[in-house]
Amino acid sequence: MKLYKTKKNCGKLLLGILAFCTGMILLTGCGSSSEQKQNKNEETAEENKEEDKVQIGLTVDSFVIERWNMLKDRSSDTIAAIATAMSSSGIGIVRVSGSDAFSIVNEIFESKKKNFDLRKAPSHRVHYGMIKDGEEILDEVLVIAMRGPHSYTAEDTVEIDCHGGVLVMKKILETVIKYGARPAEPGEFTKRAFLNGRIDLSQAEAVMDVINSKNDYAMKSSVSQLKGSLSRKIRKLREDILYQIAFIESALDDPEHISLEGYEDELMEKLDPMIGQLESMVRSADNGKIVTEGIKTVILGKPNAGKSSLMNVLVGEERAIVTDIAGTTRDILEEQIRLHGITLNVIDTAGIRETEDIIEQIGVSRARQMADQADLIIYVVDGSRPLDENDDLIMNLIRDRKAVVLLNKTDLKTVISEKELSEKTGLDVIAVSAREETGIDQLENKIKEMFYEGDLDFNDEVMITNVRHKTALSGALESLKMVKQSIENQMPEDFLTIDLMDAYEKLGAIIGEAVEDDLVNEIFSRFCTGK
Repeated sequence: MKLYKTKKNCGKLLLGILAFCTGMILLTGCGSSSEQKQNKNEETAEENKEEDKVQIGLTVDSFVIERWNMLKDRSSDTIAAIATAMSSSGIGIVRVSGSDAFSIVNEIFESKKKNFDLRKAPSHRVHYGMIKDGEEILDEVLVIAMRGPHSYTAEDTVEIDCHGGVLVMKKILETVIKYGARPAEPGEFTKRAFLNGRIDLSQAEAVMDVINSKNDYAMKSSVSQLKGSLSRKIRKLREDILYQIAFIESALDDPEHISLEGYEDELMEKLDPMIGQLESMVRSADNGKIVTEGIKTVILGKPNAGKSSLMNVLVGEERAIVTDIAGTTRDILEEQIRLHGITLNVIDTAGIRETEDIIEQIGVSRARQMADQADLIIYVVDGSRPLDENDDLIMNLIRDRKAVVLLNKTDLKTVISEKELSEKTGLDVIAVSAREETGIDQLENKIKEMFYEGDLDFNDEVMITNVRHKTALSGALESLKMVKQSIENQMPEDFLTIDLMDAYEKLGAIIGEAVEDDLVNEIFSRFCTGK
């Protein structure tokens, strides 16, 4: 009986244990199921997030693509602008360029020929007719059709030659735009010529230099660059440099078949003429600046030496006040003149002397500042008065400077000889009379001789007139000098290629083969709209 009870109690215990385990299993299963469900929900949420991310990414990409396409389409738009000055003149030109140029102009052009279609007209022909907006006749014109790539922009181009009234030119331009063209941006015609490969960047910049030419030499230099004189030299230098880079790289990649033994000496011989060319072009930039901007010429002398009279003679009119009172000129007077095709920016200054007058002192101080900045100093000496300490002061200012000494007032009795003045200044002396206007031709010839050493020949000589070009050339020059330095220091050939490549890229920036888009846009933004 006792045993039975014990067994019965054990059975109850087993059943209790079994029930407990079953409950735990069920609880665990429920928890696991709940956790799995939670995890599944979290995974779903993450997937939704990823989908959102993908969707956002696609939206951004689409925007970028759309923007790129818009810009691309803009570069292929048909553009139009007035290509002549916006002032009344005998003739005006409205230029249209782009794939739809012929179609647009055909819509508004009525030829005197029956059934005329500009779209089918042969290239480089002039057609007579009327420009019309609907039934309204705007002007009697000549239309010149030029099919790409044989045009300024290398695109289909039409030029409408109309009467040069401001109103009629604007009316025609507005009509062209109304029928499908858009207004051209500054320099966009030339920019398209560059982008289409008809000209390089240096030639494009030369276009603006031709427009802005202030003298014969500047124009000849700009035309020479427009024809490619600078481009040819730059391309030849880049070819020579690239050959050396390729040889070194090939030898390093395949030393079994290409040896670099003795190459350093050979490279040194190749570098010397390249460095010489670059140095010559960098030096020419000083004359180039003078050619394009003019010679900054300062007239110095004691009060009443005849500076203002000389200024009036050079200008050809009474610009400076001339009196017998010493110290009449107290401020700076500047005029631009031309001598034998050379532009002089002539500055008349206050007479240099020791003075107690406050205003005159300021004028003397400015005169000294101008002298420090001058390309040329014209020292005017009054030949009727003896030299004094003020002359000594001026002689010190012009020492080791480009200067011309004028012995003025030779129409009066002189107390100073040309020989004496030449010995004191160490310069050639020209006898002149500003009042009688004698000796001026000698002065002009002397200035021309000093700066140009005779007539310039632009057929062979390349003159650098652009600051950007000078900077790039100077950088390339320094890089090639670094190559020489590396050879002398027996550096590994890898170092040579680094500086050679740097020189190659800097030269490429001149012709636009290694240049950022921002720089291109900045260059062409300086152009007038019709160019």
